[in-house]
This record gives sequence, C-alpha cells and structure tokens, in this order.
Amino acid sequence: MVVCGFVKVHYFLLVYLGNENQIFPHCCCKKIGKVNLVEIVLFAAMGLRWWTVLSVLVLATSCRNIRNATSKDVASRKNAKAVVKNTSPKFLENIQLQPGTVQTNTNHKGYQTTYTAADKAMLGFDIEKANWLQIRYAIYTDASVERMQNLPLLQQIHTWWGTKYCMGGNTVSCIDCSGFTTAIFRDVYGKQLPRTAQEQFDAAERVEAVSDLREGDLVFFSNGGRINHVGVYLTNNKFVHASTSMGVTISDLNERYWAPRFRGGRRWVR
Repeated sequence: MVVCGFVKVHYFLLVYLGNENQIFPHCCCKKIGKVNLVEIVLFAAMGLRWWTVLSVLVLATSCRNIRNATSKDVASRKNAKAVVKNTSPKFLENIQLQPGTVQTNTNHKGYQTTYTAADKAMLGFDIEKANWLQIRYAIYTDASVERMQNLPLLQQIHTWWGTKYCMGGNTVSCIDCSGFTTAIFRDVYGKQLPRTAQEQFDAAERVEAVSDLREGDLVFFSNGGRINHVGVYLTNNKFVHASTSMGVTISDLNERYWAPRFRGGRRWVR
C-alpha cells in the first residue's frame, strides 16, 4: 500500500515538472512552485503514511524559502557592488611624490610649519658625508646621524671619553662631574659655569619637562639632599657626564640608577 502511494506521487511529480527536474533525488527549486500542494496531498493520501505526506510538504516549503533567500542575496550583492563603484580614493593634501623625493607644502590652511636651526640642518644633511664621530655618537645615543650636528661638542666628548673620575679633578688625568660640565661649556659654548654642581643648579634657569630638554642643557641629580651630580644633555634622553664608576661616558635618564635620582634640567642662558 505504501509503495503504491509512493509510486503514484513520484509519477505525478515527474509528469508535472518534467524529467529534467525530478524531485528525487534532487529538487529543482525554481519549478517546485508550480506544484499544487493540494494535489500532492491527495495523491499521497492514497497510500502514503502521514509522515511521508509531511515530508513532501516540508520539501516544497523549504525549496520556496531557498529561492527567496537566493533572490535576496543576489540583490544585496548588486547593492554592494554599487557602493564600491561610488567610492573614490582620497589622498593627503599638499604632498607630492617624485622618484627619490617627497615634497611637502608647509603652508597649510590655518597654520604654517616652522623649523628650528637644528631641523634645517637635518633637512640639508648629506649622510654620505657624515663624520665618523657623528656615526659613533649616533650609535651611543640611539639617534639618527642627522641629529649629530654639533661637531665641536662631539670632538670634546671624544677627547674626554673614558677619563676616570676623581673628586675635584679638572684635567685629562681625572675629572669630576662639575669640572667636566665646566670644561664642555668653556670649550664648546664659550661660557663660564660656576664650579660646583649645586652652584650650577642654582644659577641656571629651570626646564619644566624632560620633553623640553635641548642639547646643551644641564641635568642634575641627588640622593635626596643637595645636588651632587650634573651632566650635559645630548638627545633622546641621553646625557654625557663624568661617572664615578665609568669615568666620562653617556647614560640614559631612564636607567634604573639615574631615574629616581633625577632632579630636573636647567638651561644656562647667560
């Protein structure tokens, strides 16, 4: 009885939909909408059990849902393509690219870029003509070679490099921290500093923040009381000084030893 009913339904669908669109073993969703569900039920009722009829109904409904979902997906893809076509690339203003160069117009609307003397020197710097001292101390300071513009300062640092520390020393045999800063300011900047670190601290003008420090500023340290150490700021948080343990060397303000002892920077403007 069940087999007979199944054959009748299958035969009806084959005749109604066509041989190329057999619902078994695959479903042609674009034509299943033509099937009269009432006719399917009537034929199925002739011999199929209730769950077989239910399966046919679910099959027809699911195919119709798939067809609707497919049409919506196609429509959404068309809309997405339309959005992509309407977009156009945007470029940064006032930038011109040429082989090997990048040119910028500094006169932007509403503001104007200004350059310091050090910036201008960097812009015109030819790295192929860099002095060996510039390369050496660029490595020591973790900075670019272009920033090493003060050759007299680099030459003095190299002259004193490694000189051992001694309290009250003021010669190439041994020197203390304030004696070293006094020698640097005399030979590089042509200025006379007071002899002790505390006197230099008191006489110079305060620099508010580490980010405001410039090459040639003085940086001061203490163990909690009076100022007992001083160095000359270079760049990139690095300073040169006469260390009690290493002699004349370059250190970093963020190092474990120096960071908690740092008491600020001062600028000699006299």
